[in-house]
Amino acid sequence: MRVPNDATGPISVSRTRLPSSTLWRYAIGSLGTGGFATLPGLVLVYYLTDTLGVTAIVAGLILTIAKVWDVLIDPVIGGKSDFSLAATGSRRRYMVVGGIALPVFFVLTFSVVPGLPATASAVWVVIAFMLCATAFSLFQVPYIALPAELTRRYDERTRLLTWRVVVLTVAILLFGAGGPLLRDLVPQNPYLGYLIMAVAAGVVLCVGMIVSSSVAPRDVPSPETRPTASLVQNYHGGIRALVRSQPFRALLATYMLQGLATGIMLAGAQYVATWVLHSETAVTLLFVALIAPALLLTPVWGGIAKRIGKESGFWFASIIFMIAAGSLVMLMWSPGWWVFVPVAVAGAAYAGMQSLPMAMLPDVISHDAARHGEGRAGVFGGLWTAGETAGMAFGATALTIVLTVTGYQESVGTELVTQSDAAVSGIVLSFSIVPACVMLLSLVPLARYRLRKADIED
Repeated sequence: MRVPNDATGPISVSRTRLPSSTLWRYAIGSLGTGGFATLPGLVLVYYLTDTLGVTAIVAGLILTIAKVWDVLIDPVIGGKSDFSLAATGSRRRYMVVGGIALPVFFVLTFSVVPGLPATASAVWVVIAFMLCATAFSLFQVPYIALPAELTRRYDERTRLLTWRVVVLTVAILLFGAGGPLLRDLVPQNPYLGYLIMAVAAGVVLCVGMIVSSSVAPRDVPSPETRPTASLVQNYHGGIRALVRSQPFRALLATYMLQGLATGIMLAGAQYVATWVLHSETAVTLLFVALIAPALLLTPVWGGIAKRIGKESGFWFASIIFMIAAGSLVMLMWSPGWWVFVPVAVAGAAYAGMQSLPMAMLPDVISHDAARHGEGRAGVFGGLWTAGETAGMAFGATALTIVLTVTGYQESVGTELVTQSDAAVSGIVLSFSIVPACVMLLSLVPLARYRLRKADIED
């Protein structure tokens, strides 16, 4: 059915059960979003410090610059996406452009010429990664806005986002485990190894995003609706959305903090494998331990949400993850393969931490539209993407601060270095106690989220 949507024009919103084709075409986009969120978060800092010879603090600064840029452009892209919907009847154009551009810039990020000074390498990476962030936002922002436009039903959104997270966990496993394996095919030439990894990953990113862009509704825009918005108006729309929607503020703050926690652990996994478990390839096993339970249990979290509510299930998952992460501090005194048990428990909880807030976001968007008479799904999607990417990126930045404080030694190419006991302890703490404390902090805004099923269905 067609529903007027004020500033964003008419959109198609279904009250019926979504067809399977819509589910899988939307979900496959997470091959792109999950892949891009996982692989740079896992290997980019390590690439900078242990191949390009960039110091840990500068590596963190590179990620911070790229993600601050991301935060700045996401609300603008969100506003432009809303107006594109009104003017053309679809958000598809932005998604296609992002899906084509991201793989190109991703390969460029990991194509630094061997022998360049560390400073030149750092400049190369920061420019290429900022272009990556721009292309990613062009796809991700409208992609996040789509669930609110594909269905009005509370439980149907849970079903849609559950399958998205199933594909997301597959993407995390594929990129998180497969990426380092491809990189290590040529251990004698890490520059070539990273390039092989980036090319293979770029192909998968492109396929997932281009296919998923086909799910964006195509409506005929009203002839009289051709809105435009200035840069200031786009930012004003984002600020207004934050001010007027308390459920969105609570959900976004929770998700940002949890992104920070998981970002620290993600960036630290390669360091744990190398310097604590003394096996660079152990990072692949860590990802299998994390993602296999998540892949199996994502549909279970959907069932839990139907029984006790999305927000209660989100609480449950967050607490389990926090306990599992905190227990990893035992690596300080007893490093060993037992680490895969708490990592697997964290993986089971991580499935809920991803699927449930993503299913809660379209509820927040539709609730806001019902109260204020205008749909700004693109603006909310832009703010959400900014918060998500900022949380993950600042997690990697937090890791580089810990590495710097504890005296981590960078290296170039295949150069061998030795890390101090303090540096190794810093790696363990950044993989355990630090993310556990951030997870505990995330429960504060989660307690302020008060939107329930009755609010949505009414």
